[in-house]
Amino acid sequence: MLRQTKIVATLGPATDPTEELDALIGAGLDVARVNFSHGDAEDHVRRVEMVRQHARAHGRPIGILADLQGPKIRIESFRNGPITLTEGEVFYLDPGLAPDAGDAQRVGVTYRDLPRDVKRDDMLLLDDGNIVLQTEAVENDEIRTRVVTGGILSNNKGINRQGGGLSAAALTAKDHEDIKLAGRLDAEYLAVSFARNAADVQIARELFHAAGGRGGIMAKVERAEAIQNIDEIVDTADSVMIARGDLGVEIGDAELPGVQKRIIRDARMRNRVVITATQMMQSMVENPQPTRAEVLDVANAVLDGTDAVMLSAETSIGKHPAKVVEAMDRICRGAERHQDLITLNRSIDAHFEKTEEAIAMSTMYAASHYDVTAILALTESGATAKWMSRMVSGIPIYAVTTHRATQRRVALYRGVYPIDFTAKGQDDRAMSREAIAELVRVGAVRDGDRIIITQGDLSGVTGGTNTMRIVRVGAGVY
Repeated sequence: MLRQTKIVATLGPATDPTEELDALIGAGLDVARVNFSHGDAEDHVRRVEMVRQHARAHGRPIGILADLQGPKIRIESFRNGPITLTEGEVFYLDPGLAPDAGDAQRVGVTYRDLPRDVKRDDMLLLDDGNIVLQTEAVENDEIRTRVVTGGILSNNKGINRQGGGLSAAALTAKDHEDIKLAGRLDAEYLAVSFARNAADVQIARELFHAAGGRGGIMAKVERAEAIQNIDEIVDTADSVMIARGDLGVEIGDAELPGVQKRIIRDARMRNRVVITATQMMQSMVENPQPTRAEVLDVANAVLDGTDAVMLSAETSIGKHPAKVVEAMDRICRGAERHQDLITLNRSIDAHFEKTEEAIAMSTMYAASHYDVTAILALTESGATAKWMSRMVSGIPIYAVTTHRATQRRVALYRGVYPIDFTAKGQDDRAMSREAIAELVRVGAVRDGDRIIITQGDLSGVTGGTNTMRIVRVGAGVY
């Protein structure tokens, strides 16, 4: 059984050795994430080149996701190492303090405007909510807080305001430079961190295109404000990532499960690709096996209908990168055996805006109500394959295309499998015959299988899919 849910894994020091990267790809990597929050441009260029080189050796198109750092608001550093905060004591957040001058009474902050964004009784959550500070007053651009939940606090931990409301722009000066790098890397996806609204997504798209980028824009949902504007964000972006770390801190862990399910449902209904991310297999940073809770977390995301599940520290700095991907692959396949629990199909009454969408939905309806082994989508951009993948059927969709960029882009779509193919014939029947022969050659179908073919009248025309045919392999002209 082919795995339908795709696996995104983050590159880092742990994946740098050649044998580790080979093992990662062999274990089932679909999209490699380059995290601009860590490393420099030279690291990112080297890693992307390695992925593409090894992907070619494995004969597998692997997409690249370039993930911007965004305005991550952090404390600065402590002069003498980590401190311990005790419940009830006063502690100052001071944007004017030197970056390395923190002590047991105060610490610097990377975001200079933080004093203007907070007010009395605001709850500030540090280190993913492990430390909780209540704002008492803003004095001369210093924030005086009272420790509500104490603990050990070390350098560069993140700061969130409970309920959101921090005004930092989604794109920093560093992000502007990293967008140019993403353009040079020809990344298939550019992820916009801490997107607040549609405008943040659109600005990133314009900058990415100006830098020569041809990929799609992914909105990372990790702010409380993003939930309030989720419809416009999903409509403007090409794909969405549910970044559950900062999002869970801002909206509260009790709200997170329902929000995750709603975003997955709404994204798919709007024909957007969706990734579920953050701490999915966190224990495997150290351990060779996941916890049962992690198994259930990944499986539930699969049953919710997510296109992909993502690994972060588990592969970038973890001890067992390939084993984590192997475990995630195993869990996804196990969950997908319960197709009857996944109910995300479009309504039969849905209105279609484009011909390709009508063909895609007609194809999936026919495939779901007829004995069909596979769907062959002859495609230029991959759009028809994406629309078809919004319907959960368990029937493999083979995106057959000559374009490497399209092959790597569709690697993220649930239930879609890219096939590298260049037709020798010119008319659509000849192309169909050659494409079916290629599917037979790679073992995807065999003589006697009934398949559905989608294609356009004119080869090389993007957005031209207007034909659906049902044929039997080895039985005729096609």
